[in-house]
Amino acid sequence: MNQPAEEPGELAEGTLISHLLELRDRIMKAMIAVFICFIPCAIYMNQLFTFVAQPLIKKLPAGASLIATSVVSPFMVPFKLAFVVAFGLAIPVVLYQAWAFVAPGLYRHERKLAIPLLLSSVVLFYVGAAFAYFLVFPAMLGFFVGTTPAGVQMMTDMGSYLDFVMILLLAFGLAFEVPIATVLLVWTGFVKITTLTKNRGFVLLGIFIVAAFVTPPDAVSQSFMAVPMYILYEIGILMAKLLLKDKLAARAKEDAEREAQV
Repeated sequence: MNQPAEEPGELAEGTLISHLLELRDRIMKAMIAVFICFIPCAIYMNQLFTFVAQPLIKKLPAGASLIATSVVSPFMVPFKLAFVVAFGLAIPVVLYQAWAFVAPGLYRHERKLAIPLLLSSVVLFYVGAAFAYFLVFPAMLGFFVGTTPAGVQMMTDMGSYLDFVMILLLAFGLAFEVPIATVLLVWTGFVKITTLTKNRGFVLLGIFIVAAFVTPPDAVSQSFMAVPMYILYEIGILMAKLLLKDKLAARAKEDAEREAQV
């Protein structure tokens, strides 16, 4: 006896449920990766905080140190840092799970382009955070400590310092994603290569304005962010020309045919 054919609504419902189950599994795997990374970070959370605080500790005057203005700060601040570091270490796994979920819905050429962009975005974020910690923080904190008025002892709260550090690390990490953002804008057709190259002056001005809002109000910090961002902007244009060579050639051909018809 023949089985009754499934209705389209039942097929759609089954597909939706299977996607939701897969999404749940991907999220669970990402959370497990973060938890696994969190265990050693939690064990050594005090050492992690000492490492993060080194750029400021080295610049403080003799006898000065970070302070805790709350009873729970000596535990909660390093604990918060341990979770943030664990999430940062697990980012490749988290992004892979996101990629594995959306990849089946992409075309072959889109998957081919997305993989190097995904890998590059992770590497660039880490490079941006490292650039901020090893180069920007010593210069910036040295400037702030050196401008402390006479008679004022600099005693920074450890919670406030951690918030300050995390914001800047995130800002520099995202700032170093400029090449990826540039390639994606060109890939989607939202911006043309010619537009990016012709408006370099406006882009440079915009980058300095963004850096002025994100970084502390001093020229050193602003320049440390703005100059690499502009260099990465130029790298993004070069990457777009190389990775999207065929796509750009096809668009140029379509534009030429359209103009010929007009």
